[in-house]
Amino acid sequence: MDGRGGVVKTCHLFDHANQWVRDGKVKHLGFSFHSSAKLLDRILTEHPEVEFVQIPLNYIDWESELVQAREAYEVIRRHGKQVVIMEPVKGGGLSMVPLIVEAALKAMDPNASVASWAMRFTGSLEGVICNLSGMSTLEQVRDNINTVQNLDPLTEVEKEKLHEIVKLYKDAGPIGADLSKYKGLTLHGAPVTAILEAYNMCQLQPDPGFSDDNNYLKNTIAEEAHLDIFGTLPEERVILADGTDVTEEVRKAEQWLIENSF
Repeated sequence: MDGRGGVVKTCHLFDHANQWVRDGKVKHLGFSFHSSAKLLDRILTEHPEVEFVQIPLNYIDWESELVQAREAYEVIRRHGKQVVIMEPVKGGGLSMVPLIVEAALKAMDPNASVASWAMRFTGSLEGVICNLSGMSTLEQVRDNINTVQNLDPLTEVEKEKLHEIVKLYKDAGPIGADLSKYKGLTLHGAPVTAILEAYNMCQLQPDPGFSDDNNYLKNTIAEEAHLDIFGTLPEERVILADGTDVTEEVRKAEQWLIENSF
């Protein structure tokens, strides 16, 4: 959606979906979502018939500026809907973490697998009816099943530790966690901090081109500036408060995200 309704309204998708419910072809109406919490709130306000929403959610994306996992989750619950979680282990990125992150997790519990922390995080949330975790090996299947069947909800201390670990994770990327000097700047309607954070996170993934962060830039630019990232974007400069021109650096990150969007 582009913030104006896009293909959802022009093609009357909810009208069709509601007809399928009336026809008995659909028992539970829901949708998968990859955009801002603000837009999600608007959709659920306009369509109270929706029963659930599927969103990417994990402890790394919980406070992500683009993914907005926490905000989206809170919107869904505020509307009284249920949640289906995708990317609980961030496409494998939270099972193969930087060594400094693995050491911090093992210090918390040497017997717990790295991925189990991600599954416990999502499993500790209320209103979640399904955790969609992609698994590549039988060992991963067994580990995930063991974690959720014997779920030990995160304590407040563990939640705080994971919050600290997120900074370690981001610092392991090429840009790092501190983006304060870019605060308040935008490029093509998207916060520069969000662009750089997304690029940084993608470079930390087992497959950098396969991450939920990629598509969020496309949707943010469409929603905020009504621009198509695959078209011609207007020339804009990004200047820091001290006068430093960082346009090239930010455009490099933006272009990478565009090229790897799907």
